Amino acid sequence: MKKARWVIVFFLALAVGLTFGVPQKSAAGMKFFTIGTGGVTGVYYPTGGAIARIVNAKKKEYGMRLTVESTGGSVYNINAIMSGDLDFGIVQSDRQYQAYYGAPNSEWAGRPQKDLRAIFSIHPEMVTLVAAVDAGINSIKDLKGKRVNIGNPGSGQRQNSIDALAAVGIDYRKDIIAEGLKAAEAPGMLQDGRIDAFFYTVGHPSGAIKEATSGTRKVKFIPIVLPDEFYKKFPYYAPAKIPVSLYPKAENKEDVPTFGVKATFVTSARMEDKYVYYLVKEIFEHFEEFKKMHPAYQVLTKESMLEGLSAPIHPGALKYYREVGLIK
Repeated sequence: MKKARWVIVFFLALAVGLTFGVPQKSAAGMKFFTIGTGGVTGVYYPTGGAIARIVNAKKKEYGMRLTVESTGGSVYNINAIMSGDLDFGIVQSDRQYQAYYGAPNSEWAGRPQKDLRAIFSIHPEMVTLVAAVDAGINSIKDLKGKRVNIGNPGSGQRQNSIDALAAVGIDYRKDIIAEGLKAAEAPGMLQDGRIDAFFYTVGHPSGAIKEATSGTRKVKFIPIVLPDEFYKKFPYYAPAKIPVSLYPKAENKEDVPTFGVKATFVTSARMEDKYVYYLVKEIFEHFEEFKKMHPAYQVLTKESMLEGLSAPIHPGALKYYREVGLIK
């Protein structure tokens, strides 16, 4: 009986290793890598899938295969990469900055993640504030006293929400009834009348935002207009506009001002140079194919994919960028 139990434990341990190790190697020499993304209704999850699909077309040549995992978002992905539970991850540019520098008032305050490495940036992400029309919210200041989802712990959007609220003098701990839901849960809660509004930092168009605007309860985007001092304090943020043409069922008639960050693709300094080189080479050499995989990528240029990177660029990626003249 004891022997049987040890056999079971061994195979369970082996299964866990195959799922979470960094990276795992099969008997045939294939190495498996996992990309941490976000919720399945956001843009991170299909972005991870798009990267995996392109790179896996050469899996036999490169001896590497990518898989995608839905996660809690940026903070989770960075921490999992640093601990070795993920190989690659998609994170907001502000979270990349905060983690690498151990920024005050972040999850990494006083604990800079100096082994974090940038690979490239992807689509712009806008801090999107959606509210029910019947909630009487016309500006971010009107959120006082309302029930608002600011995002789940471990997501980048939660800190974006807190930063935006603080910029207009709202303390999320006492001035609003703050919910910590995952992005996928918020549209249903809004339609059910259980919250008045929600924040979501996301590339557009977004399935979750479409869900929120398509229900029987009328909703609209709320403008977030912040002072110049805000952008001086947080250099990784930039003004942006939400294109309302993507959401015909929203009550807005014009594009809505807000601010945003960029989605970035990262790994750790431990990752072997050759695998990062292979990955970057395939994405950049199939750039037009990649752009067609999601509407949020249409604004991409190869040059813009090197913007918003605050952690050092991984040597494997740097090698490719120098070869093609993107970095001298």
